[in-house]
Amino acid sequence: MAETVESKAVVLDIGGKKRAFDIDDPKLPGWIDDNAFSSGGYPYQDKLDKDIFAKTLEDLQAELVKVQFWLQKTGGRVMALFEGRDAAGKGGAIHDILAYMNPRTARVVALTKPTETEQGQWYYQRYVTKFPTAGEFVLFDRSWYNRAGVEPVMGFCTPEQHAHFLKQTPRFEKLIVEDGIHFFKFWLDIGREMQLKRFHDRAHDRLKVWKLSPMDIAALNKWDDYSEKRDLMLKETDSDHAPWTVVRANDKRRARIEVIRTMLSALDYEGKDKSVVGDVDGKIICSGRKFLD
Repeated sequence: MAETVESKAVVLDIGGKKRAFDIDDPKLPGWIDDNAFSSGGYPYQDKLDKDIFAKTLEDLQAELVKVQFWLQKTGGRVMALFEGRDAAGKGGAIHDILAYMNPRTARVVALTKPTETEQGQWYYQRYVTKFPTAGEFVLFDRSWYNRAGVEPVMGFCTPEQHAHFLKQTPRFEKLIVEDGIHFFKFWLDIGREMQLKRFHDRAHDRLKVWKLSPMDIAALNKWDDYSEKRDLMLKETDSDHAPWTVVRANDKRRARIEVIRTMLSALDYEGKDKSVVGDVDGKIICSGRKFLD
């Protein structure tokens, strides 16, 4: 495990039961392994077949290439932000979306914590500077919604700042949409046991251990706090002009396919093959409002 990750065992409250979890133990506890895939009420029993996933993904990625040509021809702009709990699969989804797009006009934005100068600016300012120009396709790996989740849970903002953010954000996003940007907001949702499994996998994979941060460990006992802030975020910022798309993401394969389908379905690009795009899976994708219901 990376030296930057603090090692400690914790006792977690899982469905009213006390469960011990030591992320340093190379053996994954059976109660996690047995329940990870079905956790959070996941609607499928097995992963999407690997070959079906590969073929479907390749076909959808070819459609994304068409989108990029269309944007370059028309000067259109696409922007999507990806939010979700740690280990929800945001980075992997972004990787598969951008895999075959020209990096000159398709890019990812993943900002670090704000500098002292940025802390003194309008909260949204450092994000606005990363918005797409004509012909660009931009994906945010986390976004201004840090202030709706991690900041209030971990005490990085005041309750007043949090409340102000929830009030101001729908207005801010209306400006984005009114300026003609094709705007998407994805919340990748995973079950608790699945998150623990992915944390454990990272801790014992020398190529992925860098993804596990001290913040992840500190948040292990804050699942309910994050859930409460997520629900409030969806309630206050799911608007008609900038709705949330919730993606059930215990199966990374299905999640990535449905994220791309959602974007392609909403874009009226040249050469669109509707038979390839297909229909969005309603078991995996739902609106923020429906998720709360």
